[in-house]
Amino acid sequence: MQHRIRRTFVLAAAVATLALAGCVSAPQQRFAPNEAPVVLGPAVRDNVTPMEAVLACYADHIAATRRPPVIIGVGDVKDYTGKYSINEGNAITQGGALMVYSALGKLGGAVSIAERFDPVIAERELAYADRRQLGDGRTHQLGGPNGGQNVPWLPYFGGTINKSDYFIVGGITELNYNINSGGAEFGVNQVGVKARTFSQSVSIDLRIVDTKSLMVVRTVSLTKQFNGYEVGLNVFRFFGSKLYDVDIGAKGQEPVQMGVRAALEEGVVRLMAAVTQVDHRPCMTMRPGGGEPIPLTPAAELRKVDNPGEAAVGGAAVTSPVAQGSVAVNAGGAGGARLTGTATQVPFDFGATTLGGASLALIDQIAGAAKKGTTDIVLVARDTENWDARKRDELTDQRIAAVTSALANRGVAPGAISITWRPDAADTSIHRDGPGLQEIAKLRVGSPVVGGAAPSSSSDSAVKGD
Repeated sequence: MQHRIRRTFVLAAAVATLALAGCVSAPQQRFAPNEAPVVLGPAVRDNVTPMEAVLACYADHIAATRRPPVIIGVGDVKDYTGKYSINEGNAITQGGALMVYSALGKLGGAVSIAERFDPVIAERELAYADRRQLGDGRTHQLGGPNGGQNVPWLPYFGGTINKSDYFIVGGITELNYNINSGGAEFGVNQVGVKARTFSQSVSIDLRIVDTKSLMVVRTVSLTKQFNGYEVGLNVFRFFGSKLYDVDIGAKGQEPVQMGVRAALEEGVVRLMAAVTQVDHRPCMTMRPGGGEPIPLTPAAELRKVDNPGEAAVGGAAVTSPVAQGSVAVNAGGAGGARLTGTATQVPFDFGATTLGGASLALIDQIAGAAKKGTTDIVLVARDTENWDARKRDELTDQRIAAVTSALANRGVAPGAISITWRPDAADTSIHRDGPGLQEIAKLRVGSPVVGGAAPSSSSDSAVKGD
């Protein structure tokens, strides 16, 4: 009888061993002769979290306001838990700031992101430009009292780096092990089974700060609990003269770092609600809960509302409704000029009076459109330009002359170009036109203004078609 029990037990242990071996098998591939085969796992995928639908929904709500995006920077988001293991290293991710950047990126252009965490490369290139060592493979023309000069280095006039409106900082502040556990274990004659569950939690604290005043606009403190389980079968006993020790089981736990990422993403949404004045609460109902599966579609693919002024690279049609029938927002900066709507932006670099390559491509399209009918142009520059009235008027005259000359070289007579608006001498305000840009003058090509009078700044809305 005892022999039969022992044989049955050995057979059961062998079957269990084969079953476990099948569970842990993985495909392998040999990449070169005489190399050991390499185990191959699943392919790379989008790093989705339970917040994907929330982020897409909230980005749509922000974009639907049609307001220019706020510019957000990210400071250090550290691990303040102090939990460290000699064998496993830090228990909590050290990349909290990178997760916050990714969360802002999942808002898909509804907000603009300013790099403040690692600007080392940009600072080095600015230093090279300051020493006149930085080039782009082309020559550039500089103006001066002694006439123009062609130089191989990239001119830098200052003010090309856009400021941020707000920045996010904070940290991961709690990691609580085994806050609750339970289960059962039963054994007879060194044969036993066990099952248990356990929980732990992490907490984050973030704040969003006004860059100008360094006043904290809002703080958030969030916590996330993780659940885990363990089940097992253990046999440790003699069968005849032989001792058998068999352990079979499984255990699992929610990924801690994915939970940290989800908590940081929710924190970002709540902080953005404070500075955009767009309520986030309707979107929060889209979080999966109660064991619901996490949707595998990234937030970018769940978006339904285009961002303000979003244009495709290469001159494709703009999908954003705000660009239809109004000035194309930041068209020059998007790398593709459009001639739909009532006006087309022609951008100038900071303090520059000459047209760059992208602007010249715009002039080509404007000249072609002017031969078919009237075309409106908006000359724009960086909104960091804030000259005195005399300097501003001189720059405006030179920029209008540059556009007129470029169009004349393409067969458009100067008499067909008229000024429809430019700021009055007493007007010191910034006329913004899209993120980081301001209007400096407006021209009409193809039909001179009757009487030759240029409208005052009060006609601005009429020209834009607002």
